[in-house]
Parts: sequence; C-alpha cells; structure tokens
Amino acid sequence: MNRKLLLAAIGIAGFLVYLTGCSKASEDKLAGTQTCDTTNVSYSRQIVDILQNNCYSCHTGAASSSGIDLSDYSHFKVHVDNGDVVSAVTYTGNVTPMPYGLPQLPSCEVNTIVAWVHQGAQNN
Repeated sequence: MNRKLLLAAIGIAGFLVYLTGCSKASEDKLAGTQTCDTTNVSYSRQIVDILQNNCYSCHTGAASSSGIDLSDYSHFKVHVDNGDVVSAVTYTGNVTPMPYGLPQLPSCEVNTIVAWVHQGAQNN
C-alpha cells in the first residue's frame, strides 16, 4: 500500500514540475521570439543588469582587463561616448568583440544597449 502511495506522489510531483516548466514564455525564449522592449531604456533598471551579468567579472576596478573599468556610470560613459561599447557588443568597428571569448550577447541585450545609447545614454 505504501509503495502505491509513494508512486502516486512521485507521479503527481513529476506532473507538477512538468507544468511549471512549460509556459508560453519558455517557448518564446527557446524559439527566440521573446519581445524586447527598448523604449525608455534605463541605465539602473536594464543596463546595469546586463553589465553585472556579462561585464563586471572582467571590467571592474583598477585591475580590470585592458584597464577598462565599467563599474559605474561615469567609467562606463567614457566608453559609450567614444563608441567602443556599441562596437564591442555589435561586433563592428575596430574593437574586440565582447564579451571576450564568449558568444555574442543575446540580440535583446545588444538592442537594449544600442537603444539606450541612441536615447542619450542617460544616468537614469
């Protein structure tokens, strides 16, 4: 009797895990059809998250790679203003594509950075 109850509980738990893993958002992400809102991009809400997830491990502080410190807005803005940030994330121009040695950022993250630059690269 206990074995049947255990098997039933495992079956129900497995079904619940299956249901929570399947969603339209998961399907869209896998298919690459997720919407990417690049209107009113915010440095503090969107750009910092991208930097934390992809850049800070190599580009933070005085000992950062190639001497490029992106740890705060003022440091990052220098590289935005000279065009290096957009060139690095779009794989254009004469700068090393970033993130170095890794695949290009997802198109939504690239588009978000480019949109933020085109919207004036504000510290918002």
